[in-house]
Amino acid sequence: MKSKFIAFFTLSILSGITYIQAQNVPDKNQQQRYFDINKNIEIFNSVVREVDMFYVDSLDLNKTIRSGIDNMLGTLDPYTTYFNQDDMKEFSTQITGEYAGIGAGIQYKDGKVAITEPFEGKPADKAGLKTGDYILEIDGKDMTTCEKVEGEAYGRTLSNYVSTNLKGQPGTTLQIKVERPGEKKPIVTKLVREKITIDPIPYYGMTDESTGYINFSPIFSDKSAADIKKAFLDLKKQGATSLILDLRQNGGGILEEAVQLVNFFVPKGKVVLSTKGKLKQMDRTYRTTLEPIDTEIPIVVLIDRSSASAAEIVAGSLQDMDRAVLVGERTFGKGLVQSTRELPYGGGVKITNSKYYIPSGRCIQAIDYTHRNPDGSVGRIPDSLTTVYKTEIGRPVRDGGGVSPDIALEETKTPTITYYLANQYIVFDWVTDWASKHKTIDVPEKFSITDEDYESFKAFVKSKDFQYDRMSEKSMSSLKEVMEFEGYMKYAENEFKALEAMLVPNLDRDLETFKSEIKDQINTEIVRRYYYQKGEYQYALRNDKELTKAIEILKDKEQYNKILSAPVEENNIALK
Repeated sequence: MKSKFIAFFTLSILSGITYIQAQNVPDKNQQQRYFDINKNIEIFNSVVREVDMFYVDSLDLNKTIRSGIDNMLGTLDPYTTYFNQDDMKEFSTQITGEYAGIGAGIQYKDGKVAITEPFEGKPADKAGLKTGDYILEIDGKDMTTCEKVEGEAYGRTLSNYVSTNLKGQPGTTLQIKVERPGEKKPIVTKLVREKITIDPIPYYGMTDESTGYINFSPIFSDKSAADIKKAFLDLKKQGATSLILDLRQNGGGILEEAVQLVNFFVPKGKVVLSTKGKLKQMDRTYRTTLEPIDTEIPIVVLIDRSSASAAEIVAGSLQDMDRAVLVGERTFGKGLVQSTRELPYGGGVKITNSKYYIPSGRCIQAIDYTHRNPDGSVGRIPDSLTTVYKTEIGRPVRDGGGVSPDIALEETKTPTITYYLANQYIVFDWVTDWASKHKTIDVPEKFSITDEDYESFKAFVKSKDFQYDRMSEKSMSSLKEVMEFEGYMKYAENEFKALEAMLVPNLDRDLETFKSEIKDQINTEIVRRYYYQKGEYQYALRNDKELTKAIEILKDKEQYNKILSAPVEENNIALK
């Protein structure tokens, strides 16, 4: 492996030199650029060779080089990344939304790998595997341990090992042995692998007799637009005369899919976005190329701070064309485009090659990675440095910092304790036990645990070694140090002690204070066990304030039209 590695870099140097010699480039700056590239590759090659030969301990070359590549690309932006052969398989799954396996989510837990969610109608579900089952063996191979990779989290390594063994060719059979909480003996079952397609639409339906709703997350894969079209046409058949498109938590994906989605609602020939890069071949204009489905139906798009990239293209383009009302929070602000280049040995590199500009001409990129602070950090572009653009009818919109909603709603604050209850699998384990005692539950729109159930949960939490960290305590500790350093503690010692006493951890108090939020967390986990992902969304929409606001706007045609109307210019009349 070492000799191959050195040969590869030597070949790279020779290829680079040959390339320069083959080019009749009169530009001295360009020649200097090629010389610098080859010089640095040769230096890197020499460093690897010398360290490998003389370093006191043996090197893991793959790990060492991977660290070097990752650190190099890390100086650019978070989206320019290297994939080895295994990474490319995972990346391909994200793009296509397809893989061959048993159709279940898995997670490292309690020293083993547990099933966290069998997908509805997939092999794991059909075979009777349940959330909470620990995978012990696959085809006789032990799945509770694997070779530990130094410097890498063991849990992730074991999860990847199990995942690799679960996947395979469609139609092939595998045998799984699982340990089920509450059962005395392991359960052995056979499954047939299938081609699994990750549905980009976890849920769609009618919120009332006339309002259709489509939840679209987490990414734009290569079949997303087609699936959304199918869902939208189905909703129209059900009587939808208005539409809510939910892009919250959507991290983006394939640019062309976003363009097609916009095309469903705007006329053919409209510019959706343009891209501009260092190389001219990266400059492109994307237009709608097909006849639309419906250019009149009122639309509200739900967005939040996790809506990014392709999701922002959809939201921003519909806003710039005055085609939809945006409700929620300002989006993430990713205005960069990446393409993937193949590398030797099955690897690849995803490179940021351009910025995109939506119809008004604005780029919504929030962070300028080319201008870093002296310590290497980067910050968001302040609103004061953004520029005002205009939508088609003249409504003001801004570049930089993402896409701002037309109707902004405050973020719902989540208590810290709910994070730790999930992270330490407290809710997960309690629900696993609860579900083993309840064969059925009420429909998602009506289900909720009883107060008696919640008391049982509280007792369960207290029986565990549950630890939760609170930012308020850390902040108080820091404040105390500052006050003592600056000499203010003696003037406010009593007040500080009173406030500090209020922040002493009190599990009983916090479980009651945040009872509503914790019950909601528990209900969500239970509903997912019985009604899968679709049921989870049906439950979540019961008390969704953004959804409620969207329905309100769509029901009020005057308000909807006013939001999408040109601003009224005030006439300044000079008084004489």
